[in-house]
Amino acid sequence: MPEGMAKRAEAARVRAMFEAAGALAVEAAVLQPAELLLDLYGEDIRARAYVTSDALRGEQMLRPDFTVPVVQMHMQHGAEPARYTYSGEVFRRQEDDGNRANEYLQVGYEIFERDAPHEADAEVFALISSVLRGLPVRAATGDIGILMAAVEGLSTTERRKAALRRHIWRPRRFRALMERFSGRADVPASRVALLAAEDAFAEAGPAIGLRTRHEVEARIAALRKDEAAGPLSQGDVELMEAILAVQETLPNAVEQLSDIAVDMPAIADAVDGLAKRTRALAARGVDVAQLSFEASYGRASMEYYDGFVFGFYAEARADLPPVASGGRYDALTRQLGQGAEIPAVGGVVRPGLMLGLKEGTL
Repeated sequence: MPEGMAKRAEAARVRAMFEAAGALAVEAAVLQPAELLLDLYGEDIRARAYVTSDALRGEQMLRPDFTVPVVQMHMQHGAEPARYTYSGEVFRRQEDDGNRANEYLQVGYEIFERDAPHEADAEVFALISSVLRGLPVRAATGDIGILMAAVEGLSTTERRKAALRRHIWRPRRFRALMERFSGRADVPASRVALLAAEDAFAEAGPAIGLRTRHEVEARIAALRKDEAAGPLSQGDVELMEAILAVQETLPNAVEQLSDIAVDMPAIADAVDGLAKRTRALAARGVDVAQLSFEASYGRASMEYYDGFVFGFYAEARADLPPVASGGRYDALTRQLGQGAEIPAVGGVVRPGLMLGLKEGTL
C-alpha cells in the first residue's frame, strides 16, 4: 500500500476508536481566518503558519490545528456534554528540523463537559494511551494551572503578574522577568536614563512609527511605576524555583508540590486538582507510579493549554515531535465563547508517526 494511503488508513482506524468511545466526527475548513488566530496568539503564530490573502475574506491561514475551529463550532451550537473527533492535515512551517513535516495528518479527541474535569483529563489521557498501546513510547505530563496559580500567589504588582502570566509559555522570557523583578538582573542603562529623564522627549527627534506620543508617555509612566515597586522577596523567588524544578513520578510530584503549598497557599487548589487527577488516572488503569510529571512541561509548545498537559514520545528518537499530545484549555473557550465558557480538554495523535513506529521505519 502506498505510504499516503497507509497513513490515511491508520488515521481512519484511530478515528474509529475515538468514535467508539462516544465522539461525534466533525470537520473543519482547511482555510481559517488569520485575524482570529493572530488575536489569540499574537504575531508569533505568523512565523509558524502559512498565510494567504483572499479578496473577500481577508488574510487566511492554512489550518495549523483543529482545536480552535472545533471550540468555535462547539461554542456556537454544541450540546453539553460533548465529545468530538476529527482527522485531516494540519500545516506548520518548520525552520531547521528535517524530522518535522510541515504538512501531516492529525486525529483528535475533545471533551466539553462541566462536571468532573479531572475525570475528563484522565479519560483523554487513558484513551490516547490505549490507542498507542504496544508502541515504543514514553509519556510525560505537567500542569500549567499550577504555574498560573503560583504567579497569582506572588507578592507583587498586578502589572508584573500579568507580564509573567503572558510569558509562562516562553520559559526564557519568564526567567528573565523573574530575574528583573527580583532585582537579580541589572536594569539596562538605556532604561535607567529614560526613567531618570525629566523630559524623555527632549532629544527624541521626529516621531516615527504608529505609536502616538500619548501612548509612549503612558508606557514610560507604567515603567516608572514598576520601577518604584519593591523587588520580589527572596522567599517568593525560591518557591517559584522550587515549583519549576519539580520533575518526578506523579505521586512523588504531588507530595513535593503539597509541601511547597504549605508556604505558598495560592497553589493549594491546583495541587489538590493534581491529586484528584492522579486518582482518576489510576482508576482508569494508568500506572501513575511510573508516570512522569514535570512542572515545566508544556511551556514551550502548548500556548492555549492552561491546566493538565501531556505528550507521548518515541523512546529511541528524541529528535522526533510528539507522537501524541494534548491538555486542558478552559480559557480558550472563554476567549471564543462570546460570554459563554465550558471546561474542555483534548488530545491529538499523529498517525504517520504511529505507523512508522509500528513498522519500525523510524
